[in-house]
Amino acid sequence: MKRTHHCNELRAPHIVQTVSLAGWVHVRRDHGGIIFIDLRDREGLTQVVFDPEHNPKAAELSHGLRSEFVIAVEGTVRARPAGTENPKLPTGAIEVLAHNLTVLNPSETPPFQIEDSGGTLAGEDLRLQYRYLDLRRPSMAKNLILRHKVAKTTRDYFDQHGFLEVETPILFKSTPEGAREYLVPSRVNPGKFYALPQSPQQFKQMLMVAGVERYFQLAKCFRDEDLRADRQPEFTQIDVEMSFIDREDMYALIEGLLAQVWQVARGEKIPTPFPRMPYIEAMERFGSDKPDTRFGMELVDVSDDFKQSKFKVFRGAVDAGGVVKALNAKGLACVTQGQIDNLTETAKSFGAKGLAFIKVEGGQWKSPIVKFFNDAEKAAMTAKLKIEEGDLILFGADKREVVWEVLGRIRLIVAEMLNVKREGWNFLWVVDFPLMTFDHETNRYLSTHHPFTAAVAEDVPLLDTDPHKVRGQHYDIVLNGVELGGGSIRIHQPDVQKKVFEDVLKIPKEIAETRFGYMLTAFRYGAPPHGGIALGFDRLCAILCGSANIRDVIAFPKTAKAMDLMTNSPAEVEPKQLRDLHVKLDVET
Repeated sequence: MKRTHHCNELRAPHIVQTVSLAGWVHVRRDHGGIIFIDLRDREGLTQVVFDPEHNPKAAELSHGLRSEFVIAVEGTVRARPAGTENPKLPTGAIEVLAHNLTVLNPSETPPFQIEDSGGTLAGEDLRLQYRYLDLRRPSMAKNLILRHKVAKTTRDYFDQHGFLEVETPILFKSTPEGAREYLVPSRVNPGKFYALPQSPQQFKQMLMVAGVERYFQLAKCFRDEDLRADRQPEFTQIDVEMSFIDREDMYALIEGLLAQVWQVARGEKIPTPFPRMPYIEAMERFGSDKPDTRFGMELVDVSDDFKQSKFKVFRGAVDAGGVVKALNAKGLACVTQGQIDNLTETAKSFGAKGLAFIKVEGGQWKSPIVKFFNDAEKAAMTAKLKIEEGDLILFGADKREVVWEVLGRIRLIVAEMLNVKREGWNFLWVVDFPLMTFDHETNRYLSTHHPFTAAVAEDVPLLDTDPHKVRGQHYDIVLNGVELGGGSIRIHQPDVQKKVFEDVLKIPKEIAETRFGYMLTAFRYGAPPHGGIALGFDRLCAILCGSANIRDVIAFPKTAKAMDLMTNSPAEVEPKQLRDLHVKLDVET
């Protein structure tokens, strides 16, 4: 009994047609001997009626049906009786009167209900253990369908723009200056290891040297990191590299891709071009290099107003070369002491010594620090922060980077406390990142992005004198406070790349040669100017699905402990396998 339609296809024009459906029993209802089945497949639901007066045999068989039985049904499409239509269901105007029923496979009682509403959703660990059942839920099926559409749209878009999809190796070599890697021992090369790639970065640059010119890939990447809602040990990224371009070309390309994806996935038109914001402006205004610009509550610099202050904390920060910044959480003067304590602990967790505040209530400024302020300081703050009755003013006074981090985090927390309205799609390019960041632990510069990023042309002379002031041709695409991806224009001159490795990053010559020697050699054979970007595909799909967790858009994800509960992996292996790989364990089991 081959099906003629799927379970979200039948409508009023199909009435009187004989059809065949197949799927899972979603819900069974017994109305005085007449059995109603909601039949579910990947596409949706159709109501099937088993009436003993119409077909006693089929009706008798239907009495044995239970949730998740797999069945095939043949019947006639008819209009639902007046008053029984279901406007919430696309097929809610019709039902199928069953002539024949075939049970293709019975089902045990599932460990949880296969539904999105009408009950308490099972715990995530249980759903991951039975992921094949969890994926039957309509919302999860829709997520996978949307992911497919986004992948197809991406491939079509890049094909239309002259890109070649090229697969790069999964077995690479270790590059330990990045995130922690997954290592794979080599059986045929004892004592040596592959590493699973954190990205195809070096390979895609080699493809530019090879003359591919326009490359893309939906690339699998791996990072052995502590997991969060937006991280998995294996993930997918939209990986792109182009030759003979500048940053403007990349902005236009990615804006076009995202506009097309939003149109296909959500039926929405997003305006382009996207705004751009220098990194330093994003940090000064929002305390974040991925700012959520859907609401204000910006950081305000009041350092100049406290240069001569009697409040030692503020003056001390300014004298030490730091800053004093504040934000106005309008309407939050009603905050409790417990909430203030929680905010203070958050501030301390990000490096602050504490969190100064002022409540504006009953026409008064209430805070232990107010007694240290003179009238000029109060007037300056009132004007700059637009202070009014009911406001809560929160301060950060420390090194500039600490204040950015602390108030950037506090800004997001108080926005949640205030239930600040955040709607729409605010895309933003954050540009002109520092090329280098000084690491005080190792007493040397590290690449802010990666060591292949080119400097902004006018800043190149500063590589020798003040690397900290050099801006990189790095760009991040940000949406509503989430980094969708990032990229850069690359260094393509071998002498410049060698200089960055050895003179700026202080990577010993022999190590640079071992890790990157083939790149330097390749660049000597006519490397074109090139640049690229990588977008988090899982994160993009999660945003389009309205989910805060990328596990909702990955078919078989790992838990926060990097476990696959369905297959119970990772798992132990046989001693012989370890001997063949020349690996000896030194762990307690």
